[in-house]
Amino acid sequence: MNADRLPPVAPEVTATLVEGLSPRLRKRLDAAVTKLAARPVHRDGDTTTIEVDDETELRLHAPGGVVAQVEDVTCGCLLAPACVHRAAAACAAPTADLAPEPAEQPTPEAAGPASADAATATGSGAVATHPASVTDQATAMVPASAAHRSSGTDSPPGPGPAPGLTPDAGPAPPETATPDQRAAADALWAAGAAVLEAGVDGAGAVAQSALLRAAHTARLRHLPRAAGAALSVVTLLRAARASDPSYRTAELVTALAELLGTARRVATATGTELAAVRGRVRRPYSPDGSLRLYGLFTEPVVTDSGHGGVRTWVAGADGRLFTVGDVAPGGVGRALGVADRAVRLGDTALTHRELGRAGLAVSGATVSPDGRLGAGKSVKAVTARGAAWTEPPLAALWETPPAEQAARALRSTSRYADPDGTGSDLLFLDVELLGAVREPGGTCLLALGEGGVPVRLTAADDEPALAHRDNLALLAAAPGTRLRIIGRLIPAAHPRLTLLACSHPTGEGTIDLGLDRLRRADLPDPAAPAHFAPPQPAGPGEQSPLYLLERRVEQTVPAGRAALGMLGDVTAETRRIRRGGLPTAAGLLTALCASAAQRERDHFGRLLPADTDGFAAYWLAAARYSAAVSESLCSAAWNPTGEGRWVSGGPPAAAARPAV
Repeated sequence: MNADRLPPVAPEVTATLVEGLSPRLRKRLDAAVTKLAARPVHRDGDTTTIEVDDETELRLHAPGGVVAQVEDVTCGCLLAPACVHRAAAACAAPTADLAPEPAEQPTPEAAGPASADAATATGSGAVATHPASVTDQATAMVPASAAHRSSGTDSPPGPGPAPGLTPDAGPAPPETATPDQRAAADALWAAGAAVLEAGVDGAGAVAQSALLRAAHTARLRHLPRAAGAALSVVTLLRAARASDPSYRTAELVTALAELLGTARRVATATGTELAAVRGRVRRPYSPDGSLRLYGLFTEPVVTDSGHGGVRTWVAGADGRLFTVGDVAPGGVGRALGVADRAVRLGDTALTHRELGRAGLAVSGATVSPDGRLGAGKSVKAVTARGAAWTEPPLAALWETPPAEQAARALRSTSRYADPDGTGSDLLFLDVELLGAVREPGGTCLLALGEGGVPVRLTAADDEPALAHRDNLALLAAAPGTRLRIIGRLIPAAHPRLTLLACSHPTGEGTIDLGLDRLRRADLPDPAAPAHFAPPQPAGPGEQSPLYLLERRVEQTVPAGRAALGMLGDVTAETRRIRRGGLPTAAGLLTALCASAAQRERDHFGRLLPADTDGFAAYWLAAARYSAAVSESLCSAAWNPTGEGRWVSGGPPAAAARPAV
């Protein structure tokens, strides 16, 4: 049974079904999920039927496409509704996306705080300030117990003005989280710490149910960002346990760190930072008046979930970037077909390929915070003249120094930054091709950018039906060719991009490298074989021993706390890290491994429960620190003057004290 054949189930439905099982049935739940996955599935309208056995059927009723109530899951076995089958089906099905936040009607007694809470939850997000920085002493960065968390009994938000005191008496204290929000954050922290303790192998349906219940509670308390992170963790856990080929451990590391970090910040955040920590369920489109747009390029989009389509990038007269997309179930075949379909925007008859080289005049435009153009009935669009990459206003995109572009892209792709929906991960560069270079993972194209910075260019997708890989191989046979390119930043310790579009090698027109296929006749020397550039010396960032900490952070996720507890002495690793100028990383590794191995006993020699909170705090600090240093190394690698690069005394200041 493919989980995608089942309708999505609301998180609270899955949590309620699992919580209703007896302890004996909970032990059998993971086995029941595996067994149910092998049974036939039939779908008829809103009802999906699973044949539990030859005589028993289980039904999931999904009006509107989502199983939203416990009563919508029914089983025909003799033990129903207290059977394990209903909970197993809910655990096997995909988790439904978060519903909109409920509109609460506060009582007169609670009108003040509740109203303020609702207003903030539905208001616009804001850029948050950074929390406390990490110091060089690992023991000072995180507490050794659960004292880092705020309990639900913490003091409520500061009171309003005293009776008889006018608003002019002074500014109101900054808004803080409510006790209910702190309690919800505590539940999220506890559920995330339990997953980290057990690892992927031990985080079965019961642990996932605890996360789903905590996510549902967080949504009701207007904490959609943390709730969304919890759902991401559940989705990735299920993919890992099902041996999904698209699963990546690094993604689960990021999701867990986002969950724990956001839950931890709820208790201490105030004002605009609190608004960012809370997040928003929806990022609505907003009116943007009239826009004059110029096409840049079109890229195919193929996802691991089987969706396919295209995304066309356009720029406004002021340099802002926008996208017009068409992605739906269909895979790579749909991506290739949609490229030649008309754009869904106003009355224009342009296809996506044509829009990438033409222009649009749009009135009544609506734009999402991440730059997507809306296609509502009020939007009017007509075809207009485009602009070459060397003409204004597009030429200005290539005039920004690469280091500034990389810094902007890093802010957009940062794993743990407070999302504000602004910025882009695209870079616009003028380069000279040097040839192919061999890497452990394959071959990439080496180019020389502004200031003599070597840039590695890789294929955006290895799908054979797309043109990325073949075009990259042909460009490797044209060393010395100068191109104007557009690429997507890959955070790494050396300048690295996925190549999306480039000017034609003959200098006429542009190439969408995922859709248009170059020919040898297009090269300056058509008969030239692929040229391999000489080996490049490793940069300072590539020599960094940070990977010693990163691999221990990742090692914890699949196997849990026990994986680090059995490491023993890590003195050799910490010594090497200190020699590389990262004393904070060395202290974190020592503290993390010591916390993993620490197990105290009572007076009778029996093991006491492990300090899951303390271990999770050390792991979170290590994950956030290593991410911040990696981003600092990436930013420094794009700086041709060497400013911010490694020096003998240690890493850049931005890397030495990242926010946790």
